[in-house]
Amino acid sequence: MQFLDRIKEAYDRNPDLSNLLVDPEFAEEINTRQPSWRRVVSLCAATGIACPSFSASLNYLDQYRRSRLPANLTQAQRDFFGAHTYERTDMAGAFHTEWAKVDTPRADAAAAGAAATGGAAASAAAGTA
Repeated sequence: MQFLDRIKEAYDRNPDLSNLLVDPEFAEEINTRQPSWRRVVSLCAATGIACPSFSASLNYLDQYRRSRLPANLTQAQRDFFGAHTYERTDMAGAFHTEWAKVDTPRADAAAAGAAATGGAAASAAAGTA
């Protein structure tokens, strides 16, 4: 049986199929072959061999099967550089943060060191110089 025949059969079984990854036969095959697929992508990355199609399709699979994606970092970066808003998972609404005014443990520690020693280098590290 040719590959295109298998695709046609999947859509014959379920004309409303949203993605081949949710077809039972394709899902079983993907799950069976996934460890080898990951190993190939890992070995390529470790040896400096480009495999853009393999790695991009593996990333697609990983994104497709997650109910939540790590888009929060992208949203935070957009908010930082352009005053865009971001959504939170713990409460409804759109939020914006004045990122330059957010206290961080590193900045607090550097500022405390500058205050204790009066050192300009510690002040510069804290962004207060």
